[in-house]
Parts: sequence; structure tokens; C-alpha cells
Amino acid sequence: MEIVKIDSISQLREVIGLGKPEHPLITLIKYDDIVFEETKHLNKKFIINTYSISLKSVSGGKVKFGRSAYDFEDGVLVFKTPEQVAHFEPDEDCARFSGWSLHFHPDLIRKSELGKHIDKYSFFAYKQTEALHLSEREKGVLLNIMQTIKEEYALNIDKHSQKLIITNIELLLDYCARFYDRQFYTRSNMNKDIVIQFEGILREYINSDQLNDLGIPTVKYCADQLNMTPNYLGDLLKKETGQSAQEHIHHYIIEKAKNQLLASSEQVSQIAYSLGFESAPYFSKLFKRKTGYSPGEYRELNR
Repeated sequence: MEIVKIDSISQLREVIGLGKPEHPLITLIKYDDIVFEETKHLNKKFIINTYSISLKSVSGGKVKFGRSAYDFEDGVLVFKTPEQVAHFEPDEDCARFSGWSLHFHPDLIRKSELGKHIDKYSFFAYKQTEALHLSEREKGVLLNIMQTIKEEYALNIDKHSQKLIITNIELLLDYCARFYDRQFYTRSNMNKDIVIQFEGILREYINSDQLNDLGIPTVKYCADQLNMTPNYLGDLLKKETGQSAQEHIHHYIIEKAKNQLLASSEQVSQIAYSLGFESAPYFSKLFKRKTGYSPGEYRELNR
């Protein structure tokens, strides 16, 4: 499969058959303006060096991200960071998109406050199956901001342009964060089931030989078992329980440690290594942070 690397907004627009950009670092693309030619666009892998926020629907085809193919429904918002890979696959009919996609180059925000904290918008690391489903009203809110961004970058660029564009991108992302909170809330019953599954995975892991053989379970391990991204699982748990995925893992490890401290006379270092810790001092520090006591103090107080 041919690999096409796209490093600029100009190159992106050229590849999809559009004209020169009005701004070198940002563009709003309407999918209805693009004619996908099967021989030109299919069976190619694209590595695109832009952030993107896309409202998509597809009829007559699928888009493949990584190893999985996905259908898009109306009102589904997906996010991508630079250097993510996407490619189109042949279907009975050539894929037809509708919707829009905002692309901005990392250089646009590199020296800004948004550039410093864009990682806080954790949904950029979500999978396509963890996309944001929007109501008509929510779509309208985002579209209005998109239009403001487009109008700003279409003007003659002056000393205010970059700040105003970035401010509106941040506003857009803040609304997306709000709408994701709404989605987590409305899916609360389903999310509770996921919390139960997550806790079951932790219990099974910690009570098996895996803890001693493989070390402390990671958030990624748990997320993989649930077919989720670590960011999505962490955000879901935070919304449902008030604790991060890592805090849940530490809780189960410390509970296991308490049992071992009181049920055996093993040295603290031996218990630490049996729990998957590479460092006994780190185990003691974590134990004290979670319980208020060192492992030795806890053992003495509960004998």
C-alpha cells in the first residue's frame, strides 16, 4: 500500500483536490466539496501532520483507521492528533462523505497557551468507536464557531489573527469537552457496567499469578481488555467514580498489600516485589500516601 505523508495544509488540500488555502496553517474542509476518485484515493495510507476535528457521515463505504473499519453516523465528531494514520478501502460503492473537518497545523499553536495544554483535551487520543455523538443543537453550536474561525482566517492576516483563531479553537474544544461530559452522563447506566467489568479485570489480575509474573497492571492493559483507549477509560472512570484508572489500580494493590502484611511475617520488601513493585521504597511511599501509615506501622497497629 502506498504511503502518502502530508506535512502542510497546502499539501493536504492539494491531495484532496482543493485549491490553495486561505491561511497556511489552518483550513476548514467541507466533504461535499471533495470528489473521491477510487483510483486516486483508495488503497493509500495517509499520514497527516495536523490536528483535526471532523463531523462525518459516510454512505456506501467504510473508512479504516489502524486495523479496524468504521461506519460513521450523522452527528459523530472525531478527533485526530498529528501523525495518525488513515486510509480508505474499496467497497461496493465508493465512499461518500458529508460533513466538515477543521485541520490545523501544530505550528499554529506551538507558542500559545493552547499549545502548552492541548493534551488536557484527552479525547484527541480516543478511538473512532469512542467518538462524540452530537444533538442538532450541539452541532449548531460547533458549526457557528467553525464559521467564525473560517471568517477570521479568510480575512487579511494581521497581528490579531492568530490570537483570535486560537481563542476560537480553544472555545470549540471547551464545548467538545462539555458535550463529552453530557455523553458520559447520558450513558451512565452503560458506563456503570464498564466500571464493574474494569473492577472485575483488576480483581482477577491481582488475585492471580500475573501480579507476581508481570508486575502491576497498567491502565493500558485494562483498557485493552475492555477494547478502549486508556484516555477514554480514565475519563469514564473519573466521571463515574471520581477516581482515575490509576487510583483504582493503586486501591486494589494497597488492599492486597494490607492482607499480606497482616497474614504473613514476610519482610516489607518481599511483599513489595510479590505485588509487582520494582522498588520497595516506592511501595512504602505509595502505601503511606494511601493509608497514612508506613507498611511497618500498619502491621504493628493491626496485630
